[in-house]
Amino acid sequence: MKPEEKRRRLQLRQWRLRKKVAGTAERPRMSVKFTGAHVYVQFVDDGSGRTLASAGSRDKAAAKEVRGANVKNAIAIGKRAAEAARSVGIESVVFDRSGARYHGKVKALADAAREAGLKF
Repeated sequence: MKPEEKRRRLQLRQWRLRKKVAGTAERPRMSVKFTGAHVYVQFVDDGSGRTLASAGSRDKAAAKEVRGANVKNAIAIGKRAAEAARSVGIESVVFDRSGARYHGKVKALADAAREAGLKF
């Protein structure tokens, strides 16, 4: 498959999911993005368009122990994301997987966040 077609299909999946998933101030959207080398998590209030909390593998605290976008590091970032969310008073979220299939790294991150106290 050509890279352009692959990117187009990913964009269509993202749009299809975003029609159904929206975050509020009480229950923000937990947006997860995996690149080849990094993991990013944001807690977004779509009503006001603000990011309430975030965590990622490029944070200074996580950069020393988290290298690469694999399952082991997804678990670590999931726990860090749950801690960041709970520190600003977020207890329940809507999960946005950003077009990625729910298995492997995405599932590991979600499970780690659930174990750390977030409700999906």
